[in-house]
Amino acid sequence: MSGHAPPELVCLGESMVTFLPSRPGRLADVPSFARAIGGAESNVACALAAAGHRVRWVGRVGRDGFGDHLVETIGGYGVDVGAVGRDPHRPTGVYFRTAADRATDAHEVAYYRAGSAASAMSPATVPYDSVADGRILHLSGITAALSADCLALMRELTAPRPGRPLVSFDVNHRPRLWRDGAAGDVLLELARRADLVFVGADEAEALWGVGEADAIRGVLPEPAVLVVKRGGEGAVVFERCAASFPTPPLPEPGALPPDPRASNAGGAEFQTVTHVPAPRVDIVAPVGAGDAFAAGFLSATLRGLGATARLRHGHLMAAAALTVPGDLAAPPRRGHADRLAALDDAAWGTLHLGPGWTGDPCQPGDDQEVRTP
Repeated sequence: MSGHAPPELVCLGESMVTFLPSRPGRLADVPSFARAIGGAESNVACALAAAGHRVRWVGRVGRDGFGDHLVETIGGYGVDVGAVGRDPHRPTGVYFRTAADRATDAHEVAYYRAGSAASAMSPATVPYDSVADGRILHLSGITAALSADCLALMRELTAPRPGRPLVSFDVNHRPRLWRDGAAGDVLLELARRADLVFVGADEAEALWGVGEADAIRGVLPEPAVLVVKRGGEGAVVFERCAASFPTPPLPEPGALPPDPRASNAGGAEFQTVTHVPAPRVDIVAPVGAGDAFAAGFLSATLRGLGATARLRHGHLMAAAALTVPGDLAAPPRRGHADRLAALDDAAWGTLHLGPGWTGDPCQPGDDQEVRTP
């Protein structure tokens, strides 16, 4: 990635060193752990960089060995890490987790992030110029929960202003981080100020008491693009489109995006609704799919693809994450993903993806483990 060309997309948020168990069981019983990295926004950045995009990750880590590991590992994916802050007084956050599905009661996570360097992100410690020169700025609700300073930063970055890039916001509700009952109001406020929003139907039910896609759109009419994720049932995208632009165009860097809450006096705007079912996937580990879906959708958005293709690329990137043990997976080669995304509805409906389906990106030929009954 060129050090001179501006990024296509900037991701801002916390990344931590994560310790993965050597075998299933309670944290009290696991004898050893393998070191990896974890963080919603850095996961998206790494996936997009691996898919060939120019990406910058902006965060804050301690001036310690774990901070070195995060910066070096994320940079190793081809992500620009030049704007990452190093805090000499606060540590890099770490966490330990069990191997069980996050949706079950058996799943345990032990976070050691209170007072971390990332929690000190604020308008004073994150220069606006470091996040504003991409076509898209990707954020998530996790950052807003870390501290009052982090919430102030999120409010500044989502505020309408001249030169603001298109703001992508993944609601990413983490109940453990919210202790004062403010999650619903805060995350709704931030989502309403974004241009593109990702939210799970289960998250919307927990936060706002609505779980059906149309009802979620009723709660969030402001974003120009709203993606509602429905797990194994697939995803729905609602988008307001000008009559002359079937796919909403991205603003050029430095241009002011239209206020998504402004009415269209000329009446030349309409809404489209597109649903794409998820392919059948042989799941190895049910982690990382949400971040991967966002990366696939954003990649297709940067490429100017239509709604169905954007959702399908989201599903394919999620399938890549679901068929490997960790949170991060090598994406499918672009040509192969494009061929799968272009399948007719009947063929897409029979798609079955298993471990290894993305293939070795360094080897020619077809990828493996892509089956249709």
